[in-house]
Amino acid sequence: MQLRFIVAASLVTLTLSAGAQLPDKPIARPRITGISHIAVYTSNPAATEKFYLETVGAVKQADPENPRGVRYAVSATQFVEVLPLPEGAGINRLDHTAWNTDDAETMRRYLSAKAWKVPGQVEKGTDGSHWFSTTDPEGNKVQFVQPPAVLKPVSAPNAIGHHIIHVGFLVHNRAVEDSFYRDLLGFKPYWFGGMSDTKVDWVSQQSPDSHDWLEYMLTSGPSGTGIPANISQHNLGVLDHFSIGEDSVPAAYKILADGNRLNNGEHDSGPKVGKDGKYQFNMYDPDGIRVEMMNFHATEKPCCSSFTADDPAE
Repeated sequence: MQLRFIVAASLVTLTLSAGAQLPDKPIARPRITGISHIAVYTSNPAATEKFYLETVGAVKQADPENPRGVRYAVSATQFVEVLPLPEGAGINRLDHTAWNTDDAETMRRYLSAKAWKVPGQVEKGTDGSHWFSTTDPEGNKVQFVQPPAVLKPVSAPNAIGHHIIHVGFLVHNRAVEDSFYRDLLGFKPYWFGGMSDTKVDWVSQQSPDSHDWLEYMLTSGPSGTGIPANISQHNLGVLDHFSIGEDSVPAAYKILADGNRLNNGEHDSGPKVGKDGKYQFNMYDPDGIRVEMMNFHATEKPCCSSFTADDPAE
């Protein structure tokens, strides 16, 4: 009897020891289900509010993440977050871009397991959302947001569009950024092009679980990270931008023009077809962030490369 007890105890010890030495199960990356928002700074809150309410037609909301901020929503899951201009911001007006995920905490642990620097815990908004922030290889701040379990409907009848289809910002090194967005996060190629067929200025990559995309706005300025010393606030705002999808940009432009909604700031003289074959129209908020209306689908053959994934839609 005593011998059987000793053997049984030894087997238990061996089983526990073997189990303790098993490698941890890899953490699967949660889904990235599209753009959540872009967060920008304002030096003139009243003028910025007029632009996003009257020109863009978004709905003003309180900011569950930052009591000093304001949201301008175009749908229940997408918005522009406007924050007070921090001291020492210089010409920079972009705080961060943000992507929706179905599990912020697992995304945080996934990146941590890949040796990416992340905070020790997720934050929780007053609306029940969860999020955390990190930075990409060039120091751009990126958020991953888990929306509230129960979304409150947003009525934005005057919004010129209800789907933010891409965000873009200044990038120096395509390969370095790919190590994060493509290798770790699973973003997939969509289109690339430039002002000429021989130069790549823009690289578009869709998030892995939606058709929304990130656009690298490649700079020809000094290599490295950060904002080039010789760039103007206007030119930086051209690079740091977001795009609202349209079935027809010319029709959306007519709505803005006929409604006298373009008197709030700088904008193009009219719609034009971009190098990607899609109609677009550019407006600028009071601090120079570019707000682009873009057709969901191309009407002409794109330059430089073909589309390699499906277009987004309303």
